[in-house]
Amino acid sequence: MNSIFPDNLERLRKAGDHSFFLFGPRGTGKSHWLRHTFKNAPFIDLLESDTYRTLNAAPERLESILEGAAPHKEPSPWIVIDEIQRVPALLNEVHRLIETKQVRFAMSGSSARKLKTTDANLLAGRARTHHMHPLTARELGEMHSLKHSLRFGQLPSVYLDNDPRDFISSYVHTYIQEEVAREGLVRNLGDFHRFLETASFSQGSTLNLSEVARDSSVNRKTAEGYFQILEDILLATRLTPFTRRAKRKTVVHPKFFFFDTGVFRALRPRGPLDSTQEIEGAALETLIFQELRAWRDYALPDHSLNYWRTHQGHEIDFVLYGESGLFAFEVKRKNNLQKKDLKSLSIFKEEFPPAQLFCLYGGKKSLKIGDVRCVPIPHFLRRTLPEEIAGVC
Repeated sequence: MNSIFPDNLERLRKAGDHSFFLFGPRGTGKSHWLRHTFKNAPFIDLLESDTYRTLNAAPERLESILEGAAPHKEPSPWIVIDEIQRVPALLNEVHRLIETKQVRFAMSGSSARKLKTTDANLLAGRARTHHMHPLTARELGEMHSLKHSLRFGQLPSVYLDNDPRDFISSYVHTYIQEEVAREGLVRNLGDFHRFLETASFSQGSTLNLSEVARDSSVNRKTAEGYFQILEDILLATRLTPFTRRAKRKTVVHPKFFFFDTGVFRALRPRGPLDSTQEIEGAALETLIFQELRAWRDYALPDHSLNYWRTHQGHEIDFVLYGESGLFAFEVKRKNNLQKKDLKSLSIFKEEFPPAQLFCLYGGKKSLKIGDVRCVPIPHFLRRTLPEEIAGVC
């Protein structure tokens, strides 16, 4: 592997005159990428205690700090601020310096909660927004192992650490401790930990908020608040249904996903009544989801990513829609496919004739059954690029 940050973000090197936010969960490689990309730029690290205390007490000190930063380095038109969400008031100074000094800011964040709840100055279009995700199979290249990814996910460190099991366990604990406990986002950490376990049973499933609340022993409003926290700290997301020009009546509830397979597996308790198929199935769907999500954000930011499900139970795992076309993806663990396995895709085609249909499955041979391209999962993962998708068979 040439690097531990996404090659797809190389395009941000050519960001021109535009400042930008780079959001992503902890551990995806944002800081590494920023330090590597903007080597000569002043680097304001808000996880560093003294820097945080200084700027949190007086954000206006930013300019004087920058004037004294790294005088031995070649001047850079860029300024990097890592973990900007820790001091939202700093964005007023960023705004002022963009306007008065014509400098450009590269700002990372592992949480959007404080920026939302404090009505932070989001620079009114003066900064673009980008996202960083766990590594993709293509970025991992020859290092990629489907078995390893399904168990531990694709955060850079699970492929670099000697003990990925210990890393992912520590990651989940640290994330919760630092992002939830330290920021005082919940009153009762015990309730929240129980909620996290319960939520893990909803991975890749249509979300039943009342059921999660009941099983977590919290009220529905609290459960909704907890789900919002998970989204705000970028630990999870809710995938909404695809409803464009639908003729059949479809469900309206979202599906729920933790952002990474390894994080899901670390949070999901397993007992003697749990089947391997149930957990492995959710893990596989999560892996495809995180790959498609990264693909969408890096290469097709104007496209939507959804799922589709009718009230009769016909479901398409993922639907990608935009200028490049309409793509429907079904994920199957089985090694051999029959026509009945593709029924939902056929019904989706009836509803949306322009759709290109894909079944990602556990076999070893690419084939075509009717209108459906059936692609081995490892083959698909290696070729998840928009310009290549139509040629995967």
